Formats: sequence, C-alpha cells, structure tokens
Amino acid sequence: MKFYIVDAFTEELFGGNPAGVVILEEGCEFPSDSIMQKTAAELRYSETAFIKPLVPDQFQLRYFTPVAEVELCGHATIASFAALADAGLTGFNAQICTARTLAGDLRIKLDQGLVMMEMGAPQCLGKIQAPGELEELYSTMGLTWPVQVASLESIDAVLLPQIISTGLPDIILPVKDRSTLNGMQPNFPALIKLSQKYQVTGVHAFALDGCSSEVTAHCRNFAPLFGIDEEAATGTASGALTHYLYTHQLITRGQSCTFIQGEAIKRPSKIRACVDPQDDRLIRVGGRAKILAQGMIHL
Repeated sequence: MKFYIVDAFTEELFGGNPAGVVILEEGCEFPSDSIMQKTAAELRYSETAFIKPLVPDQFQLRYFTPVAEVELCGHATIASFAALADAGLTGFNAQICTARTLAGDLRIKLDQGLVMMEMGAPQCLGKIQAPGELEELYSTMGLTWPVQVASLESIDAVLLPQIISTGLPDIILPVKDRSTLNGMQPNFPALIKLSQKYQVTGVHAFALDGCSSEVTAHCRNFAPLFGIDEEAATGTASGALTHYLYTHQLITRGQSCTFIQGEAIKRPSKIRACVDPQDDRLIRVGGRAKILAQGMIHL
C-alpha cells in the first residue's frame, strides 16, 4: 500500500494540518480496524485516512485518530484527494469525485490545485444558553462569562454558542476578540467531560475582531476527547462555522469566506468556505495541500 504525508489547507510545506493517507491497492479490502488504528497511532498525526478505490473517481474513505475511528475528517479528505491526484488515480483539473464516508457520500471538486468538498447538510443540534451552562463552558475554555463573550454592537446582540454538525458535531464558540481567542487555555480534562456531556467532537472557537476584507474569522479548534488538544485546520468545524455565520446573517449566500486557524500552534492554515448561492443547505469547504512525503507501507 502507498502512503503519503500531506499538509492540508496550506500552500506551503510545514503549514496547515498534516494528515496521513494510505491508499489501498486496487481490489484490496481494508485492513482490520485494529491494524488501521495502530497505523494511525504509529503515524501520530491527528487523523489518518485509509482509501479504497472503487469505480473511477469513486473512493471509500475511513478515518482514524490515534485513539479512535471518526466518521469524517475534513483536512484528511483534502489531503486524500491531493494524494489521489498525485498517484494518478484521479485528475486535478475540473474533476468531480465522490468520497464515500461513514458520514455519507460527499462530492469533491478538484480544480487547479484547489480541493473543495461538499459538506453534509448542516444540523443545528442545540443552543447553549442557560447561564449555568454558559459559565461552565466558558470557564472550561479558560474564559470568563459574560465578559469574554462575542457581541454585535451594531444590533446590540450577543452571539451564543451553538452545537452544529456538517458531518461531525462541534460546539461553535464565539469569543469577544482575537486577543481573547489567542489567550485561551482550556482545561483539557474538563473539556473531555464536557464533550461527552454534549456528545460533540470538541469546541471550535472563533473571533471576528481584527478581520480584514480578506479574512472572515480567526479560529481555534480543541478536541481532546479524540486525542487532539488543538488542531491546525478543521474542515468539518469550518463547515459548521459557515452555517453559524450564515444563520446569524454575518455572511450571505455565495460569499467566499476565508478562515485562518492554527496560528497559536505555529501552523497557520487557510480554509475556504461558502454557502451555495441557490441552496443554503449546501456548504463547501476546501483549500490547497502540499505533499511532504510518500512511500510504501507493508501491513
């Protein structure tokens, strides 16, 4: 089997979010779950994607963190299709592919080095708005409620956290400003318990403060329940954030968004996203990727 190490959501090596990618030989079945889990743990990246080619331009993908299988991983999907194009298993210009995942089938478009994936239909799974719940959440993230909550002064409205899924559920957490975002120091044992309580992958925090016309939001993502204290780029959570911003009328249909993530861990990532101009249930997330290494793996 061929393996790749790919930096996703970046145009430069050693930026973005690295992922392992393992491409099965044609006609081969997935290794056992135990073997894939051990492989992901050995590679030590936040996620490793295992790809089984099906018919032309259709692929089955499974994703493993160092501690568990997950239904979907955005940055590993971007990495996977960059690797598939490099391996000659799909084109890289105006090519439409299908990724079959445990979260459903996703359409992937490859065009001039940009990989864009259609996310699952957004699901709003609940708001966190009771004072006690807000205090617990913000204190877990090392913040103070209500001092460090985000607000929209133009309409005198407070932005509250919400649980949203476009493939995986995350708590979308607005914070007051970029300084607050950069200074966050979560209590990771408490965050694991909170993630179990709300049945989410983790917390995706964002700030609108200090954003230029070229940057929509700065973000940080924490998922210690799955062995990821902080992640440099998170595609599924970026899809959830896009839906959050759209439903709060902070972006419009068809508007191109750019999220910057990973600055706090010195792996800045550029994530692109948009709500489809005709169908606001259709969200696309993507970016570019750089292949760092490749070789053969024998299982």
